[in-house]
Amino acid sequence: MVVQEPGTPRALERHLRPQSVAETSFEELCAALGAVRGSLNPAANPLVRGVSLNPQVVQPGDVFLAISGARRHGAEFAATAVANGALALITDAQGLAHLPADFQLPVATVENVRAVAAAAAQRIYGTATRCPQLFGVTGTNGKTTTTFMIRSILEALGTETGLVGTIEMSARGQIIPSVLTTPESTQLHGVLASMAEQQVDAVAMEVSSHSLSYGRVDALSFAVAGYTNLTQDHLDLHGTMQEYFETKAQLFTPERSQRAVVMVDDAYGQQLADRALVPTESLSLDAGHPGADWRVENLQHSGLGHSFNITHRDGRTLSTRTGLPGMFNVANAALAALMVLASGVPLHALQQALDASDPLSVAVPGRMQVVGESPVAVVDFAHNSDALAKALDSVRPGPGGRRIIVFGATGDRDTTKRPDMGAVAVRHADIVIVTDDDPHGEDPAPIREQVAAGAARAIEAERPEVQLHNIAPRAKAVEFAVSLAGANDAILVAGRGHEVSQDVAGMDVELDDRVELAKALKLHGFVTIP
Repeated sequence: MVVQEPGTPRALERHLRPQSVAETSFEELCAALGAVRGSLNPAANPLVRGVSLNPQVVQPGDVFLAISGARRHGAEFAATAVANGALALITDAQGLAHLPADFQLPVATVENVRAVAAAAAQRIYGTATRCPQLFGVTGTNGKTTTTFMIRSILEALGTETGLVGTIEMSARGQIIPSVLTTPESTQLHGVLASMAEQQVDAVAMEVSSHSLSYGRVDALSFAVAGYTNLTQDHLDLHGTMQEYFETKAQLFTPERSQRAVVMVDDAYGQQLADRALVPTESLSLDAGHPGADWRVENLQHSGLGHSFNITHRDGRTLSTRTGLPGMFNVANAALAALMVLASGVPLHALQQALDASDPLSVAVPGRMQVVGESPVAVVDFAHNSDALAKALDSVRPGPGGRRIIVFGATGDRDTTKRPDMGAVAVRHADIVIVTDDDPHGEDPAPIREQVAAGAARAIEAERPEVQLHNIAPRAKAVEFAVSLAGANDAILVAGRGHEVSQDVAGMDVELDDRVELAKALKLHGFVTIP
């Protein structure tokens, strides 16, 4: 029996599709994909109106794409797809052997099912012509904040906008329900067609290395692609930094993007700007890159953030500010502004929007989110060494105050960065509290020990005055940090940001760093920001 209650993945899938779809015959779809019809029901030619890689979310009228997974083949679940209303199936040669003996739907095969999934969705949902203008942001850190800033600028310009990212998917300010962090290509094309149906004109989208590796953004054309930075992360997927870079670089090709803006303050950004195959403008915060097309100048503190100019080599200038703390948020803000400019918005119109609405001060959940001011208490998503260093440098304690950090490392991920994260914390903080992040399938204690070992070595070699603590569970570690703090100190709780549950051995445990930090501040007599 197929369960269809509201809130299930299958019910939520309906929110990711347009209401109006021009039906496509299975024969037409197979011809477009180069799929070969098999012997099952060879004359059948149903009209299909949807496509799915997941049998659990198949809707009536779908083509089910059965791919080979890490442990099981999707064709093993063909009966579920049929029960949910699938009219046809596309799989590979291996998948044919997994079909039930009494399987009756028309079947076609391709060599690589995942490689054709986006093309199938584009054909069915019409996203070749029915798609908002796309702004794609890639890089290790800063993607979420930059996309929020792009959306905020576009809204200030009067544009109806959408957002696709790790925190939310939304269209015209309305959240699109989803159980997914990164939509599959079939769902992404569906939701973009749905946004176009709602008269959304432009969408800001995070483009992760995973989404590029797994073809999730295939068959899309980004009006402007942006690059933030590249630091060690996801080596469990990519193996080497060069492979990680090459994956990111795929976005900056004519097949995927029309124009680009690239931060060149790291070596990978410089390499990308030099080899990008689309018209590209470079951006730098660093005076050591005088050849950059755009430079950030006249930087001044403005509240927790900064005011600054973004100046082109030809003299064109934008004046703006961001209320978000940290130089990395200056970089995010400058990149967002220039990506909008690169899309064809006139400079004077962009300047008017920046002046009138302060769009680069948009609050981003869990990204340098200030929970208290005395002591400074901040929650951030920083979960690798570079992001930790930048976030710690951005939380400024008062006179005589100390920096206190609470953080951990995730399980089932790149283990090589764990001791380095501990060492970075020691170099930039005065009190280091190592705790659990998302252990996933690993025993959390050894993860903490690996992080703490890197911190201990840095204390011995570089900063013997730093205090180191290893405390679990995470809520207890947050409360302990606040118990140590004085009014002039600064506390950073890093690694999880907006997330509201912790994955422990496959179980979701309710945990929100923002809630725990606010609770601890109140417990110890401090004031929180409403």
